[in-house]
Amino acid sequence: MTNLTPNPSFSLTIRFQVPNRPGMLASVTMAVSSLGGNMGQIDLIEQTRQLSLRDITIDAASTEHAETIVAAVKALPDIKVLNVYDRTFDLHRGGKITVESRIPLRGQQDLAMAYTPGVGRICTAIAEDPEQVHTLTIKQNTVAIVTDGSAVLGLGNLGPEAAMPVMEGKAMLFKEFGGLDAFPICLATQDTDAIVETVKNIAPVFGGINLEDIAAPRCFEIEARLQRELDIPVFHDDQHGTAIVTLAALINALKLVHKSMTDVRIVINGAGAAGVAIARLLRKAGAEHIVMCDSRGILSLDRADLTAQKQDFAVEKSGNLADAMKDSDVFLGVSAPGVVTPAMVRSMAKDPIVFAMANPIPEIQPELVKQDVAIMATGRSDYPNQINNVLAFPGVFRGALDCRASTFTITMYLEAAQAIASLIKPSDLSHEFIIPSVFDERVATAVSAAVQQAARQDGVARA
Repeated sequence: MTNLTPNPSFSLTIRFQVPNRPGMLASVTMAVSSLGGNMGQIDLIEQTRQLSLRDITIDAASTEHAETIVAAVKALPDIKVLNVYDRTFDLHRGGKITVESRIPLRGQQDLAMAYTPGVGRICTAIAEDPEQVHTLTIKQNTVAIVTDGSAVLGLGNLGPEAAMPVMEGKAMLFKEFGGLDAFPICLATQDTDAIVETVKNIAPVFGGINLEDIAAPRCFEIEARLQRELDIPVFHDDQHGTAIVTLAALINALKLVHKSMTDVRIVINGAGAAGVAIARLLRKAGAEHIVMCDSRGILSLDRADLTAQKQDFAVEKSGNLADAMKDSDVFLGVSAPGVVTPAMVRSMAKDPIVFAMANPIPEIQPELVKQDVAIMATGRSDYPNQINNVLAFPGVFRGALDCRASTFTITMYLEAAQAIASLIKPSDLSHEFIIPSVFDERVATAVSAAVQQAARQDGVARA
């Protein structure tokens, strides 16, 4: 496997002291660059006639890579390393989110209205007309981010405490991109019944429920039951967020290679929550030729180990991933690092589309097949065409809460994907630009509008 690209996930700042004479800083920068570190800002902290104190910011490719760089700097003659700061850990210290009052308390009058005795009138009004909870409380703008910590990123079953940094980050994204107030709910249970009952019991506070990092196949049952038993929208982002953004990117990729959704042969590697949801949404979008693989190979009709969700996509063909990819038009990976070889990609049909979305290490490094693919996408921010769920979930929930949708529908997902895809003008569409940037301010607004229109069309909007 080729070396990974340095990225901010492994960003560090080295504070060092050097003699104040020409060439000393250059020795540090040469040591960093010779080891493949990506240098950022260099700050002069303090200087005397004899000494200089500086900070240098470096992106590395891994923890081991960062440690190698630090060791090399420490080994330089006349260089004294005073401290090393892991910028990612520093960003997380104390947590990433907070709760703030929306209105100021400037005196006794404000206090009397916001709390006792005035708040009693609001409580009575909601008791008499429960619908007013949507306009007189935070419910109209609040999402619960619920996890049991059983499938945290690609790291596995880490538990609720270790899942919290992801959920905090998700809350940040809801706020920054959708203007929504979201809060982590990390549950100390992985029992399906207990999770369902807990979410039902806290639902009065929230306008929507975002399920996150819950392992398959339990995630399917938990979402289905909550959708049936709650009157607010429930969304498992690992399923539907991934599917929406994947479909959006594929719509535009197919335009570039002049192929149709109904004709292309699609291989999906990874038959967990994301893979199954992608396959279901692609079917609704018109895809007719889908072969799914898991760690044991193609989901074939002769296999007796398939879950109910996998059985829906079982085919007559059998074999391994390499067999599935031969002569296929599209590869969509939501699986594991390094499982695809250049030979597999070269066995695909003309102008292959490869979305290698495993994170942080994709199914195949883009550098290995640069000349063999028509379009390449990953889940990483340091390559073109990042397939990132943040393009979907803030706008999806913004739209659902604004029209007070009672649930989510397939039509809402399809329209969200079309809205994302449509933001790339035909004149701008290129092999390295098939999907908007996560910082494109149009995305959440466009997705929200599309979701609301679809909700009204499907009769689930209440406002």
